[in-house]
Amino acid sequence: MRATTADRAPLLLPLLTAVLAWAAWLGWDGERDVAPDGTVSGPYEGWQVLGLVLTVGAAVCWSAHRGRARAAVAGSTAGLTGAAWADWSGEGDGLFVVGVALVAAGALAAGGPLAAATGALTRRRRRRRRP
Repeated sequence: MRATTADRAPLLLPLLTAVLAWAAWLGWDGERDVAPDGTVSGPYEGWQVLGLVLTVGAAVCWSAHRGRARAAVAGSTAGLTGAAWADWSGEGDGLFVVGVALVAAGALAAGGPLAAATGALTRRRRRRRRP
């Protein structure tokens, strides 16, 4: 039996959403901010990261609602990890690998419970609707 695009959608939608959301929310901002006292922060602001999390979270919930929680987590984690690698790999010092690993761990740590909760709520709601 051959998988169709519709069968792959619960994996592909979070993956593509994660990559595109990274580009939209974080990809354009590469400058670090220097405060008057000399401290350096950035390059991302909190609202940018929150926008990324909410966007990817919506895609994870969509896939988990369709009964594909594992695919949702796998797709979003792969998309965020790949986008972080592509964005940060040009820094040259090699420490970007640590950041990419933390992005992957964070995506798993946040996506897993979100997908599980969404899947559980969906199953519960469907059981209540049955006659």
